[in-house]
Amino acid sequence: MRKTTLLKQYILAPEILVIPGVPDPLCARIAEIEGFKALFLSGYASSAAYLGAPDVGLMTMTEMVDCARRIVNSVDLPVFVDGDNGHGNTTNVARTMREFERAGAAAIFFEDQVSPKRCGHMSGKQIVSEAEMAAKIKSACDARSDQDLIIMARTDALAIEGIDRAIERMHVYLAAGADMAFVEAPKSPEQMRKITSSIPAPNMANMVPGGRSPALSAAELAKLGFACVAHPTALSYVIARAARDLLHDLRETGSTLAAEPRMMRFEEFNRLLGLEEIRARELRFYNSK
Repeated sequence: MRKTTLLKQYILAPEILVIPGVPDPLCARIAEIEGFKALFLSGYASSAAYLGAPDVGLMTMTEMVDCARRIVNSVDLPVFVDGDNGHGNTTNVARTMREFERAGAAAIFFEDQVSPKRCGHMSGKQIVSEAEMAAKIKSACDARSDQDLIIMARTDALAIEGIDRAIERMHVYLAAGADMAFVEAPKSPEQMRKITSSIPAPNMANMVPGGRSPALSAAELAKLGFACVAHPTALSYVIARAARDLLHDLRETGSTLAAEPRMMRFEEFNRLLGLEEIRARELRFYNSK
């Protein structure tokens, strides 16, 4: 089964789909081993890992496609990717759609922010007209080859125009051809319930630790009507804290001994990365007659 078809089935299934955000192929492999069904590639995680910079529109389309391709190639899971605002007008959106599809994305979302965009939980966002965004959605749908590849529309209008206008915008985007809805940064469970009850499409929740939305479990979000929940930055935050703590200890003590109980060992890490399979494959080639 194609990954696009598989992810579409997961999204439409009765149970909520939990999608961890992965900043790199290493984390993607770990998520697959831990049994997740799909992965999420966010602009913030990519910008942090690729540039060491915040999500303020610095990543180019080709850089994001490169991040997506490396993650797609490292696992057998469907990958939901961040198309930002399409990196330009409708012509740019069409190219963005084609490039991500060629890279193996199983789903993609586009948002209605202006360029340069910023993380949806930051202040100072600006948005384009709903007509401009609807045209971008139409362009993405027209450029898509695989009709099972989900195109999700994201609106950042809630923080700027209020929840009612955000819902109105999403209706326009769905009419333009979007398969799925993502109203960014609701501030309460009541707003979340209003979103899912008012938008006739699968809705995604976005859990950012310390962000504008309340931290809710998958079970709680399912009761509120969400089809899936992404955790785009949690892994990045944990990695950053662990790296800072280890490097602090190394600088202070000249040793990593204090962190060793939290580390994988050499052989365990090699197994994680598939070294045993690679060695077995090499031997098969050399021993073949």
